[in-house]
Amino acid sequence: MRWLKTLLLVVLCLVILFVGILFTIHNTDKVSIDLILVQLPQASLSLWLIAAFVCGGILGVLLSSVAVLGLKTRLRSARKRLAVAQHDLEQQRTLVAKDSV
Repeated sequence: MRWLKTLLLVVLCLVILFVGILFTIHNTDKVSIDLILVQLPQASLSLWLIAAFVCGGILGVLLSSVAVLGLKTRLRSARKRLAVAQHDLEQQRTLVAKDSV
């Protein structure tokens, strides 16, 4: 089963590489990007599109990391409150057991 997963991963990587090569071959027109305040130099369309894709991926990973860190902080806080509540519950049980004796 593990070899099948590895084989599928290799085939997927080869397909993505092939599509990327075809994309680069078919988009060789030179374009310049105007960002209102900055004009980027001329480069092939495929280079700008791949750069935008990579920047978007990196930005997505960074933003999701911030969200995950916030959720981990909330989880840690909830676990601390749970521990305190369980400790209080055990104290109450001990008091009830002492009172009933």
